[in-house]
Amino acid sequence: MRLLHCTRDSGFRLTPDMDEDEIAVHPYAILSHTWGAEGEEVTFEDLASGAGERKPGYKKIEFCGKQAEQDGLQYFWIDTCCINKGNKAEFSQAIQSMFRWYRNAARCYVYLSDVSCAPHRSEQEANMLLWDLEFRQSKWFTRGWTLQELLAPSLVEFFSCQGKKLGDKISLKQQIHEITSIPPLALDGTPLSQFSIPERLRWKGDRETTRDEDGWYSLSGIFYVEIAPAYSEGAASAFRRLKEEIDKQERCVQDVRHTDPRDDKKRIEDAKGGLLADSYRWVLNNTTFQQWQQDPHNQLLWINGDPGKGKTMLLCGIIDELHSSMPRTALLSYFFCQETDSRINSATAVLRGILYMLVSQQPSLVSHVRKKYDHAGKTLFEDANAWVALTEIFGDVLRDPSLNTTYLIIDALDECVTNRPKLLEFIAMQSSTSQRVKWIVSSRNWPDIETQLERAGHKVRLSLELNAKSVAAAVDTFIQRKVDQLAKEKRYKAEMRHAVLQHLTSNANDTFLWVALVCQDLRATPKWNVLKKLPLFPPGLDSLYKRMMHQIGESDGAEVCRQVLASVAILYRPVTIPELIALVEQLEDFVDDLESVREIISLCGSFLTLREDTVYFVHQSAKDFLIDKAPQEPLLFRAQNVHNSIFSRSLQLMSMTLRRDIYNLRAPGISIDQVKPPDPDPLAAIRSPNLRAFIQDATRFAISTRSVIEQAPLQAYCSALVFAPEKSIIRETFEICVPHWILRKPRVEAHWSATLQTLEGHSSGVRSVAFSPDGKQVVSGSYDKTVRLWDTATGALQQTLEGHSDGVSSVAFSTDGKQVVSGSYDKTVRLWDAATGALQHTLEGHSNAVTSVAFSPDGKHIPTLHITGEWLREGTARYLWLPPNYRPACEAVWDRIVVLGHSSGRLSFLQIQPGLNQLI
Repeated sequence: MRLLHCTRDSGFRLTPDMDEDEIAVHPYAILSHTWGAEGEEVTFEDLASGAGERKPGYKKIEFCGKQAEQDGLQYFWIDTCCINKGNKAEFSQAIQSMFRWYRNAARCYVYLSDVSCAPHRSEQEANMLLWDLEFRQSKWFTRGWTLQELLAPSLVEFFSCQGKKLGDKISLKQQIHEITSIPPLALDGTPLSQFSIPERLRWKGDRETTRDEDGWYSLSGIFYVEIAPAYSEGAASAFRRLKEEIDKQERCVQDVRHTDPRDDKKRIEDAKGGLLADSYRWVLNNTTFQQWQQDPHNQLLWINGDPGKGKTMLLCGIIDELHSSMPRTALLSYFFCQETDSRINSATAVLRGILYMLVSQQPSLVSHVRKKYDHAGKTLFEDANAWVALTEIFGDVLRDPSLNTTYLIIDALDECVTNRPKLLEFIAMQSSTSQRVKWIVSSRNWPDIETQLERAGHKVRLSLELNAKSVAAAVDTFIQRKVDQLAKEKRYKAEMRHAVLQHLTSNANDTFLWVALVCQDLRATPKWNVLKKLPLFPPGLDSLYKRMMHQIGESDGAEVCRQVLASVAILYRPVTIPELIALVEQLEDFVDDLESVREIISLCGSFLTLREDTVYFVHQSAKDFLIDKAPQEPLLFRAQNVHNSIFSRSLQLMSMTLRRDIYNLRAPGISIDQVKPPDPDPLAAIRSPNLRAFIQDATRFAISTRSVIEQAPLQAYCSALVFAPEKSIIRETFEICVPHWILRKPRVEAHWSATLQTLEGHSSGVRSVAFSPDGKQVVSGSYDKTVRLWDTATGALQQTLEGHSDGVSSVAFSTDGKQVVSGSYDKTVRLWDAATGALQHTLEGHSNAVTSVAFSPDGKHIPTLHITGEWLREGTARYLWLPPNYRPACEAVWDRIVVLGHSSGRLSFLQIQPGLNQLI
């Protein structure tokens, strides 16, 4: 993009072609106008030759330059003379960039050559009517390209042909709306993406363009897509290509969406009884928060506190406040992590959620996604490389010069289970890249999170424990509201209301969750028993959880509740009711009585909640208590017993359910794409979409680390996890199990390599290997003088065959796999029993090393054709002298065929007649 630069002598000159980063530091004005007759406008060539001053269009350039200087701008742009239309590539790029150039302009001046008078207070009403009529009839409103020039810039000012200002698109909003039918909200700056595609297409109306195709090219920016001009294709083809690009854009945004954080926010607020403004507004006056909000150099705010302190609802309130106070053009994107919800507990899900909200608000940012998406499709966000791809895309988005002021908020980093270290590293790095982007993150007071965020360059920390007074006041407000609701719902008398209020205020310990759980219990308590029950609610979350466990233990459904809680606690993801019935033996009688299962889950209501027949924990701290503290009590469970029970139940269920052709497909050639599960689906209770990938990854993990785990079992959590590939499902799932004393992990490969196993045991180099005919064994010969037999499935060493007095150069299996032959530098060939490892025969007679051995096809003979030095030999007989360029680096023998492998990569084949006894 070239700009015109205002010089000190009131002139101007063209700048060199600049990229977007250079343009970003040069604010500019831009002109919108209707072109004059052929030859009237000043072109790029005219400016280069100095011949443009005599043309009528030069007046517009002078106007734009003077107006820009008056507005404090040194640069301006005009389409007639800033584009070299003789350069086809440059012209095509300009057409595709036009909307973006107008959008990024500091001011847009609309020069109306057919509006000759301006309204003044001293003028008569007739003149006012005449001006308004000329404005409404201006040719500018009938041209195709001026639509995007009206909508793209944030500030559009209208001028008469005398250069007098008529107003801007806000002050003239009603007239422009009546002329164009464009909604006032669009003129106010509401993102165009909030208007439907059909509505935006209608804005085109009867606008005209010199070339038919431009009628559709000029709309591309309105839909945030780019289509390369192909003049002569015709209007119909141009419209078809525009529609195809719009459809691709829509699909891309849909595929980015893994969850809509706006829906998650509403669900969380509803689950917690609604957002209470007085419980979070204290933070708006907090010094640390204001420092983050007002200081352009403080990019990251970390809000941290213990469980139940109201971090999530605090962030919900901050989001609402930012949304209502930030400029219309600013962006606000957020994400709520929840460990108990597999949709939203990974680093990849976080980036997808935030990215989805960003591109929904500023669709032009989708261009960064489509660079990769157009090649990969939806798998870009789902395969093993998703994290790498998303971080690159996100980095490009944050560096985009057109990115508006942006707020990014991530709640509950401690509940990001998969790849949390990577997410923290990404936040720490990216939070310092742009002053236009401000971050808020929240988490518990975990040292590993603090360590990672310390790397961020510009950050502030807001500790809820250090703001206990403000949090206590917010909790008191929350208690007042909850007690008022209880009193109204349960019809408490004043004395009872006061007693409940006093107990909650005295024992809450500034913890919102404690208050919510107690009120939930009181809601189910008969009014006559409230005063007796109040003292039974101890202060502190853990104490409250223990009491609730005790209460469950004394209920009629104690045993089944314990099994339900134990199973839900150790499962990897939230479980549906049918799945829970399948896994918990005590529920198997309720397979046709889901309502009873719902009642049982309600008995665990202090810990569990149901949402669309899926069981979730009421709070992450409830799960933490069950896993970390409840097992210490004899009341609940031993984790290994529950794992064993679930494993056994799964096997039992599969053995009862699985059978041949379970969907009754019958036709053996039916494609998987044609298969539709029947209703009811017999596999519903045992289906796990990620089970196959998990088992495959677990197999690779176990095989690759078998040797060390057999020696030191706990290395499964140390070496095995640390050195597993970054994208290993096992590593991502159990990364939190890596010992805390490993402060920094080494960089490892991203994915499992092609190497299935590494078999270790030889004390020197391995010279030869071979598979058994059935592929179940591998034999290896080494310079350490041994032959070893290995199990290919497990990598276990089966036999070590010793007897050679020098290195083993070649090994082979017999065709039936029952024998192994080995050749050695000790000049002998040895025959071994593959099952027992016993030496059967030692074949002697060679005068030099044996470098190759093989069995005959019938397995009855061991061909002894081999290469020694420059000779092809059999036994001691020399058959063929090999010239230097035919002497091999290695050789193989099959029957009487010899293959010579050369270092150049060439192979030579020789076939020798059998029964040849002549000594050469």
